[in-house]
Amino acid sequence: MQKWTPRYEAPEPLEGNVIAVTIGGTVVWAVLFLAQLPFYGWFDERGHTWWVWTCLAGTGLGVFGIWFVRRREAAIARDRGAAEKAAAEAEVHDSDT
Repeated sequence: MQKWTPRYEAPEPLEGNVIAVTIGGTVVWAVLFLAQLPFYGWFDERGHTWWVWTCLAGTGLGVFGIWFVRRREAAIARDRGAAEKAAAEAEVHDSDT
């Protein structure tokens, strides 16, 4: 069996506003949960209450996701700042010698 190797170099990953996307998705799940809540009896009669609880689970996971991506963005910014500071210090040290 031959080992698979890619023919093209992988593109750089797209970095968007992940915090806004996560908040938007969480809001959609929360709105869907609240919109279905008045019809809980209808869902219960037909055996579809999992639709309601799926929306609640999506909302809960979204809240966790917001917390997670905010910490991730802060860590990336902190790391970027530390790298820039180290590069600036190295440049100053090189120019002194």
